[in-house]
Amino acid sequence: MLDKRAKEFQHWRKDNIGNVIDYTTQNNKTEEKRYVTGINCTPENARDNMTITKQAWQKFSGNSAYHGFQSFKPGEVTPDIAHEIGTKLAEKLWGDRFEVVVATHIDRGHIHNHFVLNSVSFVDGKKYNDCTATYMKMRNESDKLCREYGLSVIQNPKRGKTQHYSEWSAERKGHTTWRSMVKADIDTAIKCSMTERQFFTNLRNLGYEIKPGKDISVRPPGKERFVRLQRNFGDDYTIESFRRRILAQTRPERILINPDSPPKKMQYKGTFHKPHRKAGFRELYIFYLYRMGELPKKKELSAKQIYFLHREDIRYARRISEEVRLLVKHGIDTDVQLFAHTDNLTQQITILTNQRQQLRNKLRSVRDPEKLTVMKDEVSELSKELSKLRREVWLCKDIGQRSGVMKEKIRLECEDMRRKQINQTLHQPQCKSRYRYNLR
Repeated sequence: MLDKRAKEFQHWRKDNIGNVIDYTTQNNKTEEKRYVTGINCTPENARDNMTITKQAWQKFSGNSAYHGFQSFKPGEVTPDIAHEIGTKLAEKLWGDRFEVVVATHIDRGHIHNHFVLNSVSFVDGKKYNDCTATYMKMRNESDKLCREYGLSVIQNPKRGKTQHYSEWSAERKGHTTWRSMVKADIDTAIKCSMTERQFFTNLRNLGYEIKPGKDISVRPPGKERFVRLQRNFGDDYTIESFRRRILAQTRPERILINPDSPPKKMQYKGTFHKPHRKAGFRELYIFYLYRMGELPKKKELSAKQIYFLHREDIRYARRISEEVRLLVKHGIDTDVQLFAHTDNLTQQITILTNQRQQLRNKLRSVRDPEKLTVMKDEVSELSKELSKLRREVWLCKDIGQRSGVMKEKIRLECEDMRRKQINQTLHQPQCKSRYRYNLR
């Protein structure tokens, strides 16, 4: 019997592993799974095999799996040889301790292998140590195999910063991530600068904290860690590259540094009043939409006016707008009202589900075509209604989670504003706070 932690892992982490395995073993990429091999597991049950290993050793925290790649020069290798090399590499590196899925993708101009490695060993329960030493071993073994098959290898390669799977997936779908926002801010700050000093001033005006050094580090507002520019974004983001790019400009851009925004803003009906003191869900959401620049204003906000953590949520604007409409429609302001509404929806779902099942049972004995068509239409209508109710339940659960995150981001914004105002009091002692939102 699984304990609570194991059940939580099975619900969340198992899905994460499954998402990566499903992507790497797609039929159109692997010729109907012809080029898919499981090591210490079967490809069809790899997700379950990896989950069982984690449950056996009670290892649920941290990375659930590792996703690696092996690429070949276009036109130099056949799919069979590429998959053979990938399988030998996986057996050499991990075959004695870990479950691995090897998948060769042939749908692009360059053939490449994917490796999905369980983070927990089925032999001793120890977790895979992803470090420079294991990376160098993987690279050396890959080069050795390629030379044995007469293939070319990269001479003196440079190791780059790898992406977290969630970031890679978001960028693949065209979504904005906070790292891509940092990169975009730096690019635009360069376009608006004629000197190195002006460039750093533009970044500071956007709220960035800058740590100089061989690899410049910046910390966006509200984030705990610094981001190393060259390590994360490449050689175009060194101080020498910044100087060259600035000097190559004949004149700086005269536009405001604007954040990325969705192609179309949400449309709202009615009059919205900016809240000041109340802290209910409706006031919180409307205030947050104002701070994101999504609700109507007299003029567009610049990136300097929109807090970095709010800009990060612009890609969720449609979902947030859907949630605020739900809150306004049902007059929900407190946790008690939200839970009561969720319970009411759950009861409706149970009733409609039973009604639909009864109709489905009756359909088996109906022979009259007209009556059969009417009953099928009723089942279809019930399914549509259930879909709406389940969507609303999901939104209610998301409101419960998102509201706490919103309050924390607003708190960080207010703290940053107070910190800036304190620094300005020497020059502007009459400065007053702009924000009065109560987070109680």
